[in-house]
Amino acid sequence: MTDSPAKTGPLKGIKVVELAGIGPGPYAGQLLSDMGADVIVIDRPGGSIVPKAIDARGKRSMVLDLKKPEAVAALLKIVATADVLIEGLRPGVTERMGVGPDVCHAINPRLIYGRMTGWGQTGPWSQMAGHDINYIGMTGVLNAIGKDGQPPVPPINMIGDFGGGSMFLVNGILAAIIERAQTGRGNIVDAAIVDGTHSLMSFVHGMAGLGQWRTKREANLLDGAAPFYRCYMTADGKFMAVGCIEPQFFAAMMERLPIDREAYGAQHDHAAFAKQHEMLEDVFATKTRDAWEAIFAGTDACVTPVLDYVEAASHPVNAERHAVVTDGRWLHPQVAPRLATQPLPSHFDIATKGADYAAILAESGLSTDDISQLIAAGAVVTNKD
Repeated sequence: MTDSPAKTGPLKGIKVVELAGIGPGPYAGQLLSDMGADVIVIDRPGGSIVPKAIDARGKRSMVLDLKKPEAVAALLKIVATADVLIEGLRPGVTERMGVGPDVCHAINPRLIYGRMTGWGQTGPWSQMAGHDINYIGMTGVLNAIGKDGQPPVPPINMIGDFGGGSMFLVNGILAAIIERAQTGRGNIVDAAIVDGTHSLMSFVHGMAGLGQWRTKREANLLDGAAPFYRCYMTADGKFMAVGCIEPQFFAAMMERLPIDREAYGAQHDHAAFAKQHEMLEDVFATKTRDAWEAIFAGTDACVTPVLDYVEAASHPVNAERHAVVTDGRWLHPQVAPRLATQPLPSHFDIATKGADYAAILAESGLSTDDISQLIAAGAVVTNKD
């Protein structure tokens, strides 16, 4: 690893303008920054619902009051030299602000305009508010998670916001960058969380088409119905994750458990699942999580400990790969994926709100007098609140 915070990676030289938001937009900007892009966050005056932390790493920040025409003009100056713009506002908001796709493309036809929404730019719910739980509830994902007969369990906001949202926005931006190399023109990326999450359901739809998936919870291969694919509590109140789907992996698990194979029955005997659940619950409850981890370490049994995020950071499997970097008060997930040509950082600079306005505006062609006038007009806010 390198201690240098200098930009490296395949996106070095790519300039991204990110209109400040929360959740999937900033995380998409983080991923682009991690790959070497120069990400400039256009922050808003005042406080933020969620203070910037990990998703501000490697970025630069300036504060513009986009209610003022001078600030809009300054933003367009920055956009004129940018490769990508990311915004996560409701459809039509940036158009009303004067920085919509048509205006931006008029001054920079090569710009890739990335739009992040929950419901999409069009459709009957496009103007309606929502959060991850709402979006994944409309795709079949939320209904599939949890115990049968009980309310579905929200999987924090990993699936919708970051899986169906950020990842697909980044995917679209990168595809548009490749396309631009061929056509010379930019594009508009309409990344909707519902669209991306529907795409994440491709495997389930495929299984259903083969008659191997049901809409009922705890009735399918990967939703906790099978005794060989679920979690079991250990003697210390912690858990082990069991995922031995293939017969050879299942056999490897059973070899290490004090269970009578004949009494247990066949792996895929659905009629015996309830009994098998109980047998595995009873046996895993006899030892601590660490004891079971030691028993299954180095095997193909696919039985592993369930860790919290602090434990995960220090676990040897993750520590050996420097998967999580302790840097000051933060646990930083390492840059992912890893490219052979990009050194892994051991330090991450987190943008300070508003701190980089002078350099950003100067790079966009504004003089010292121009910047002073913007500050005097209140278009550029220099305080770091």
